[in-house]
Amino acid sequence: MLNAEIRAGRRSLSDNPFVHRLLRSRWLQWSLTVLTLVFFVLAIVAGLAGTPAGNRNFGIVFVWIVWWALLILLLVPFAGRLWCGICPIPAPGEWLQRRTLVRPRSAGKLYTLGKKWPRRFRNIWLQNAGFMGVALFSAVILTSPFVTALVLLGFVLVAIGTSLVYERRTFCRYLCPVGGFIGLYSQVAPIELRVKDASVCAGHTDKTCYTGSDEGYGCPWMVFPGSLMSNTYCGLCTECLKTCTHNNIALFARQPGADLHQTTGHKLDEAYKGLIMLACALIYSAVLIGPWGILKETARAVGTPAWFLYAAVFLALNLAIVPGLFWLAVRTGKWIDRPAAGARMSMRKLFCGYATALVPLGLAAWIAFSLSFVLINLSYAWPVLSDPMGWGWNLVGTVGLGWTPYFSGLVPYLQAPVLLAGLAAAVAVALRTARQHGQSSWAALPVAAFCVLATLALLGLYLA
Repeated sequence: MLNAEIRAGRRSLSDNPFVHRLLRSRWLQWSLTVLTLVFFVLAIVAGLAGTPAGNRNFGIVFVWIVWWALLILLLVPFAGRLWCGICPIPAPGEWLQRRTLVRPRSAGKLYTLGKKWPRRFRNIWLQNAGFMGVALFSAVILTSPFVTALVLLGFVLVAIGTSLVYERRTFCRYLCPVGGFIGLYSQVAPIELRVKDASVCAGHTDKTCYTGSDEGYGCPWMVFPGSLMSNTYCGLCTECLKTCTHNNIALFARQPGADLHQTTGHKLDEAYKGLIMLACALIYSAVLIGPWGILKETARAVGTPAWFLYAAVFLALNLAIVPGLFWLAVRTGKWIDRPAAGARMSMRKLFCGYATALVPLGLAAWIAFSLSFVLINLSYAWPVLSDPMGWGWNLVGTVGLGWTPYFSGLVPYLQAPVLLAGLAAAVAVALRTARQHGQSSWAALPVAAFCVLATLALLGLYLA
């Protein structure tokens, strides 16, 4: 019934002939991927050979300010996993797999050893670990062009290696730390790629959307579109739309956050992703833009005794303290609701279900955090356009433009409504979770209180 209601509220965008041709065109996606790859390579070269001054280096400014702003403020909230469809990181490995750049091989043939990813790692635990690793060293990565270049280059090499050994986009599905949080928050986006009629898929034996055909490749993300219920593992590559012989797959506009209407069936690795992202948003806000200079200095002093203490606290917050407080909130709600049917449900299922509420809350936290430094630092992009390496060039005549913070006085007034909107959505999801798990609304109150406290902590950092 719930799925029927969600489907009833969506509208196919690809039924428009022009949009349909665009999505079926292999040249559009390839051209956008090549464009992002050019910027990606320039970021690596600038990091390795350019100036070590972060605010004058293309690698720092265009990766951690411009790209991050586009990703968090626009692409993820409004276009879901669109970035994954044009991401340059897996492109070289995928082109080696296909041994062609644009036109597909016959029957969508791939040239790879085709090994299966180990079953025990077919989850996002490694993505969670990868994100925490990047976040732990972020104070250095975000300010050192050379370290940023090494990280980006490492991503590409790992992606190429997995493409040559394992099937399809194994790196994107199970390893990429960026894809992990994009997948989590893409559930909020007002678009989705889904089948029009699941019964058509059930009666179609060839399953070319998954296996591939002369028109394209099987789903690189190893997802059968006929059973796809969430944006989390759909990379918006549109291969399924290209290979479906029944024109049964479409790009839909939908109600924002439609994936969050179903709060059952979630797994522990997905729940921890939401908790880790929320914890890191709090840590980033305190360390990178908070008033405590000693925290920022400690986070940068990698290898010192103080840094090891910082690392221990960082890991404890991500893996034990924040998840533990959330577990306590869920457990308290279960205790409050002892007479209800939900009291018999396992804590693991309740924990994973209620963690869905952290998706809108966490996205709001990251948007608020990004506003705090993107608007202040975006003007660094203009001189870097003319002098990406910091070598004194003036390619487009903008090198003389100085640093100018944008709307600095308005930032808190933008952050507060964003955080409050995220809180309202989180509470609504928590109440829905209680109903879907057979609990009364009272059971959701401790989780709502957890979300309120997290929001107040962020507001205290931003409005202080």
